[in-house]
Amino acid sequence: MAKYLVTGAAGFIGRSIAAALIARGDSVRGVDNFATGKRANLIGLEAMEFVEGDLADLDVAKAVCTGVEVVFHEAALPSVPRSVADPIASNIACVDATVNLLWAAKEAAVRRVVYAASSSAYGDTPTLPKHEGMLPNPISPYAVAKLTGEYYMRSFARVYGLETVALRYFNVFGPYQDPTSQYSGVLAVFCRKMLAGEVPTIYGDGETSRDFTFIANTVEGNLLAAAADADKVSGRVMNVATGFRITLNEVVEVLRELTGYAGEINYASERAGDIKHSLADISLAKELLGYAPLVDFREGLRRTLEWYREAGV
Repeated sequence: MAKYLVTGAAGFIGRSIAAALIARGDSVRGVDNFATGKRANLIGLEAMEFVEGDLADLDVAKAVCTGVEVVFHEAALPSVPRSVADPIASNIACVDATVNLLWAAKEAAVRRVVYAASSSAYGDTPTLPKHEGMLPNPISPYAVAKLTGEYYMRSFARVYGLETVALRYFNVFGPYQDPTSQYSGVLAVFCRKMLAGEVPTIYGDGETSRDFTFIANTVEGNLLAAAADADKVSGRVMNVATGFRITLNEVVEVLRELTGYAGEINYASERAGDIKHSLADISLAKELLGYAPLVDFREGLRRTLEWYREAGV
């Protein structure tokens, strides 16, 4: 039975990938340093071998890669504002740790590393939808760090023969996403506040648009990337999203309907490093992986709200 390693396994996306692997009967190891991951997220993952450790420590990276066939590298310090406030920490978590992981994977004869890349690599270029042939134009330190990870993935594929696939995520949301941090994703924050009858804050005029992607779609993209023909995908970068965008003002209206919230909306100044519009061209992932979104935005939001209600977040 294949052994899978999921980094950031106590985080939102890592936890979701690990759960999907366990559900299909795979042998899974997880690692997390709990910088942003939560121990409560490990509930239900008791079948997973778990290691608490930081991949910025090469010895930890070597230990967790031993005996592994495929790595899903989800560990990072997410959030553009967090990276603007502390670019050094962002670099350590997103670049240093990634290089350590790749080196350890190569040394352990891991077959493939699937990397959580970011749509922030595209920056604020006006062209929509964003496609992989575009010249990267990162703005925030987070975007630079995640793009650097992409380049290391490509380098290790070309220089060392390690199979790598980089998936550029677009605003992933869903169950297990933390809605309580100042760095939480906007949908998670909106869900929590509107369920509680509190006033949500939109930064900017609300016409900012995103390709919000429900977590089930992101997990599906990862599983497909792990199994795809190496000749087609190794060293490649591709978008995993929905190919659909919605403005924050429109999101609020959908949430009003789903939550019954009838209160005000607060508007504040735009935040440094944020981009105005994001929309993915997912044709390459369709071609190379057979990827297609499984869950649309509205249904994903309904499932997310249901989970937040049940979790009492």
